[in-house]
Amino acid sequence: MGFGIDMAKARELHKNNIREARKPKLADLDVEFQKAQETSASTTDIVVKKNALRDAPANSAIAAASDSDALKAQWDTSLLGPSPY
Repeated sequence: MGFGIDMAKARELHKNNIREARKPKLADLDVEFQKAQETSASTTDIVVKKNALRDAPANSAIAAASDSDALKAQWDTSLLGPSPY
Protein backbone atom coordinates (compact mmCIF):
# COMPACT_ATOMS: atom_id res chain seq x y z
CA MET A 1 0.00 0.00 0.00
CA GLY A 2 1.41 3.37 -1.03
CA PHE A 3 0.98 6.81 0.34
CA GLY A 4 -1.69 9.03 -1.14
CA ILE A 5 -1.57 12.70 -1.91
CA ASP A 6 -3.17 15.07 0.58
CA MET A 7 -5.49 16.81 -1.87
CA ALA A 8 -6.35 19.61 0.56
CA LYS A 9 -2.66 20.54 0.76
CA ALA A 10 -2.21 20.04 -2.97
CA ARG A 11 -5.10 22.42 -3.68
CA GLU A 12 -3.58 25.08 -1.41
CA LEU A 13 -0.19 24.70 -3.08
CA HIS A 14 -1.86 25.00 -6.47
CA LYS A 15 -3.65 28.18 -5.39
CA ASN A 16 -0.37 29.60 -4.08
CA ASN A 17 1.28 28.83 -7.44
CA ILE A 18 -1.53 30.73 -9.15
CA ARG A 19 -1.06 33.68 -6.79
CA GLU A 20 2.66 33.80 -7.51
CA ALA A 21 2.16 33.53 -11.28
CA ARG A 22 -0.38 36.34 -11.33
CA LYS A 23 1.64 38.89 -9.32
CA PRO A 24 3.73 40.23 -12.22
CA LYS A 25 0.75 40.06 -14.56
CA LEU A 26 -1.37 42.18 -12.20
CA ALA A 27 1.48 44.68 -11.84
CA ASP A 28 1.74 44.99 -15.63
CA LEU A 29 -2.01 45.48 -15.90
CA ASP A 30 -1.87 48.18 -13.21
CA VAL A 31 0.57 50.11 -15.40
CA GLU A 32 -1.66 49.61 -18.46
CA PHE A 33 -4.65 50.81 -16.44
CA GLN A 34 -2.86 53.98 -15.33
CA LYS A 35 -1.71 54.72 -18.88
CA ALA A 36 -5.25 54.22 -20.18
CA GLN A 37 -6.64 56.57 -17.55
CA GLU A 38 -4.06 59.22 -18.43
CA THR A 39 -5.16 59.16 -22.05
CA SER A 40 -8.88 58.70 -21.32
CA ALA A 41 -8.77 55.36 -23.14
CA SER A 42 -11.10 52.50 -22.27
CA THR A 43 -10.07 50.43 -19.26
CA THR A 44 -12.77 47.78 -19.72
CA ASP A 45 -10.53 45.05 -21.18
CA ILE A 46 -7.87 45.68 -18.53
CA VAL A 47 -10.42 45.39 -15.72
CA VAL A 48 -11.74 42.11 -17.18
CA LYS A 49 -8.20 40.67 -17.30
CA LYS A 50 -7.45 41.81 -13.74
CA ASN A 51 -10.69 40.29 -12.45
CA ALA A 52 -9.93 36.99 -14.19
CA LEU A 53 -6.51 36.90 -12.50
CA ARG A 54 -8.00 37.76 -9.12
CA ASP A 55 -10.66 35.06 -9.50
CA ALA A 56 -8.27 32.32 -10.68
CA PRO A 57 -7.52 30.80 -7.23
CA ALA A 58 -11.27 30.48 -6.56
CA ASN A 59 -11.94 28.41 -9.69
CA SER A 60 -14.45 25.73 -8.70
CA ALA A 61 -12.59 23.16 -10.81
CA ILE A 62 -9.71 23.32 -8.31
CA ALA A 63 -11.98 22.19 -5.48
CA ALA A 64 -13.51 19.53 -7.73
CA ALA A 65 -10.15 18.02 -8.74
CA SER A 66 -10.04 14.45 -7.43
CA ASP A 67 -6.34 13.75 -8.03
CA SER A 68 -3.09 15.56 -8.76
CA ASP A 69 -3.41 15.16 -12.55
CA ALA A 70 -6.87 16.73 -12.50
CA LEU A 71 -5.53 19.54 -10.34
CA LYS A 72 -2.57 20.20 -12.65
CA ALA A 73 -4.97 20.30 -15.59
CA GLN A 74 -6.69 23.30 -13.98
CA TRP A 75 -3.71 25.56 -14.75
CA ASP A 76 -4.99 28.12 -17.28
CA THR A 77 -1.97 28.77 -19.51
CA SER A 78 -3.83 31.45 -21.48
CA LEU A 79 -4.28 33.42 -18.28
CA LEU A 80 -1.31 32.45 -16.12
CA GLY A 81 1.35 31.46 -18.63
CA PRO A 82 3.34 28.22 -18.63
CA SER A 83 2.48 25.63 -16.03
CA PRO A 84 4.93 25.19 -13.15
CA TYR A 85 4.27 21.46 -13.21
